[in-house]
Amino acid sequence: MKANNKTSFGKRTSAALLVGTVLAGQAAVAQAQQAAPQTVTPPRAVPTTGQPAPAQPVSRTIRSINVVGAQRLEPDTVRSYTALRVGAPYTSETIDQALKDLFATELFADVQILDPGGNGELTIQVRENPVINRIILEGNKRLKEDKIRPEIRLAPRQIFTRTKARADVARIIELYRRQGRFAATVEPKMVQLDQNRVDIVFEINEGPKSKVRQINILGNEKFADGDLRGQMATKQSRFYRFFSSSDSYDPDRLAYDQQKLRQFYLTEGYADFRVISAVAELTPDKRDFIITYVVEEGERYKFGDINVESELRDFNSDTVKSLIKIKKGDWYNAKAVEDTVDGITETAGLFGYAFADVSPQFDRDKDARTMSLNLKVANAPRVYVERIDINGNTQTQDKVVRREFRLAEGDAFNSFQVKRSQDRINSLGFFQENLEIEQKQGSAPDRIILETNVEEKSTGELQLSAGFSSLERFIINASITQRNFRGKGQLLRAAVNYSSYSKSIELGFTEPYFMDKNIALGGDIFRRDYNSFQYVGNNDRNTTYEQVSTGLGVRLGVPITEFWQGQLRYGLTFDDVTLDKDLFYRDTDNDGDIECDPLLAGRYLCDAIGKRTTSAVGYTLAFDNTNNRLRPSAGHRLSLTQDFAGLGGDVKYLRTIARGSKYWNVLGGFIFSLSAEGGYIHSLEGPRTDDSGNPIDRIRLTDRFFLGEPQIRGFDIRGVGPRIIRRPLVKDDSGNYVPSDDSNQRTDDALGGRAYYLARAELEIPLGSGARELGLRPSIFVDAGAVFGLLDPIPTDFAGSCSSTTQTVDTATPGVCPTGFTYNENGFDEEYLGDTPKPRLSVGFGVNWNSPFGPFRIDIAKALLKEPGDDTKLFTFNVGTQF
Repeated sequence: MKANNKTSFGKRTSAALLVGTVLAGQAAVAQAQQAAPQTVTPPRAVPTTGQPAPAQPVSRTIRSINVVGAQRLEPDTVRSYTALRVGAPYTSETIDQALKDLFATELFADVQILDPGGNGELTIQVRENPVINRIILEGNKRLKEDKIRPEIRLAPRQIFTRTKARADVARIIELYRRQGRFAATVEPKMVQLDQNRVDIVFEINEGPKSKVRQINILGNEKFADGDLRGQMATKQSRFYRFFSSSDSYDPDRLAYDQQKLRQFYLTEGYADFRVISAVAELTPDKRDFIITYVVEEGERYKFGDINVESELRDFNSDTVKSLIKIKKGDWYNAKAVEDTVDGITETAGLFGYAFADVSPQFDRDKDARTMSLNLKVANAPRVYVERIDINGNTQTQDKVVRREFRLAEGDAFNSFQVKRSQDRINSLGFFQENLEIEQKQGSAPDRIILETNVEEKSTGELQLSAGFSSLERFIINASITQRNFRGKGQLLRAAVNYSSYSKSIELGFTEPYFMDKNIALGGDIFRRDYNSFQYVGNNDRNTTYEQVSTGLGVRLGVPITEFWQGQLRYGLTFDDVTLDKDLFYRDTDNDGDIECDPLLAGRYLCDAIGKRTTSAVGYTLAFDNTNNRLRPSAGHRLSLTQDFAGLGGDVKYLRTIARGSKYWNVLGGFIFSLSAEGGYIHSLEGPRTDDSGNPIDRIRLTDRFFLGEPQIRGFDIRGVGPRIIRRPLVKDDSGNYVPSDDSNQRTDDALGGRAYYLARAELEIPLGSGARELGLRPSIFVDAGAVFGLLDPIPTDFAGSCSSTTQTVDTATPGVCPTGFTYNENGFDEEYLGDTPKPRLSVGFGVNWNSPFGPFRIDIAKALLKEPGDDTKLFTFNVGTQF
């Protein structure tokens, strides 16, 4: 809302204050003197300079003080602000001081003190400052009101003063300067209202963002300007930096860049380098800055003698020397010295010296241009853990945090164990990211207190979402998960999922420390209804088989060492695989009984149908030394998993899977990872054949490995590996029957494989704090893998059928029927493809987003290597559920 009738008060002019003190004239003075008693006074000394004596102020006596114009204030309150009192004398000087005192209260817009009769009856006439009705901001687009209003001290129902208004203008301008808008101006205006109220309007002209037009560097001879600018956080404004704020002027960044320059030169051996001056000049149009650095490089130094003195008893000089990587004759590098000191301090912590003092001492030889280094490790007592304090946990029990510590109270201090404890607590996912364990001096020099200040975050997740997935079409997901159930670190999970191709309900519970022992015990029960499908054409799908699985599982995990863990498990699953009888069944023997027809479904599907029970026992041996189990940025993982099915039940096989991954934190925030896995399933049953004596793969379709989206991006769901493609027979221009080339008429059935491998390289790209708070994590990746190893199925080529009024017979030759029969054009050709270990390769980029309505993943990947029959896919996304 814009206010009208604004009065600008931004540029205050000095107005003369009317002091209405009326004093008697000379005639009145003479008359008063005649009436007064005569007194004899000694003669005054006459000034030798011949100048007249200065006039003495005329003094009067105050008979009364009246207050006029006060509305909110009581008259006594107004009088109390001055030193004027009834019965006291007053002069022009006391009147002036009273005016100053009243204006100093900032309660009045105008004040006059009158003595109209000249007889001491004073009148204080005031006009009070108005009351603020509201504060209005106009013109602010780049900075929202919620950023500006906390800086404004004026507020509704307060007394308006020009001093506060000017201070608010300065604060608003400072806000814009922090945003790099140095041309911003603010003009305060006042709108008069009734009852001595006003609206205060701040008219803001934000102006353009002040960029860094140019960075000049003077005095550099060894390194080019471009090399030095590359070390700075501030960049010159260029058209291609429209997504970056590094080209905006920031005075704090100017000081940071000076430090960056110094660090760079110190790592290159220039120990005498210094920045003489750094000046930022605003261009006349106030749009851009020109920054000029004047530097003095000095001479380049090499390392001289490197000596070590260690006063620690069992951390002698030889041990310290083994930790030093720098050598005499190397170019001086301050960063290498800093890293060496940190390494020695950390290693001393392994020996129990928490407060080891490692001080580098330099001896500079300017003539030889060498920098000798003496590393002195001062004596310190071996430290023991006096106490472990845990603060800030209101829901989580203390023991949940304490059991992750690798140190106990009374143990000798060990920095490695402290770091490991910190990583384990972070991996819980119950507290803030990057939690640190503080080390504080204990009650004695050899005592240390480990203090952990935690900030709990939500560990319960209630998700009710509906979404659309390129994989499963419409999805409804309802789940509740509590990762810190009852504050004991227990995991409780219940989930219901429904989509066009899958339905499931699952319940799970895990106790990570069963009976307060380092033993994890958990169990799950589930029911899953899964509808497999085949592609018909480009986008359409037909349901092929339905698999209903009901089962339960129990698992027991035990630590072997700090990083090695083992797990034992048992699972019991009841499967029922069925096919649509209307589509895939017919009376093939003309005996009145319908059965699965391989000509309609394919022999591999007919082999899969039926009920069976899988009773499997397995184990996992895993190594994990990552710094965070949830989102690692350093360390690696290895695991070997084997499951043996055949402890009762109808299925017998041995499934083996090996996995490995490695993580690096590189280039200041980037997370690079390499991962690989592979598996093989071996049947423990004897050979099988069909009715014609053809061998059948003993590993059923539902037990095989499949590969595609989302495991290997750039390919569709189950888009990699062995498959059978069926195409109808159609007439060509010559009247012959040939397989159709129309992709919309073919069907594509993935068969899976006995063996697979998968590898991935991924680089997660860091974003700003705002993007991190939104949960955005972009990455680029390379995926490679293959699935293979089936017994080659024998494709079926069906020429069609010949029918009469009484029966139907199959024919081997398209278009040829016995006498009296009519040919039906429903023949097809099958082709077996994709059963090869040759790698499939894809590259792409993607973004993970923990959106308010569920996890969101989008990937754009291009398949670079593929085999005939593989189904590729450039763009995939999933909303509302995770796979």
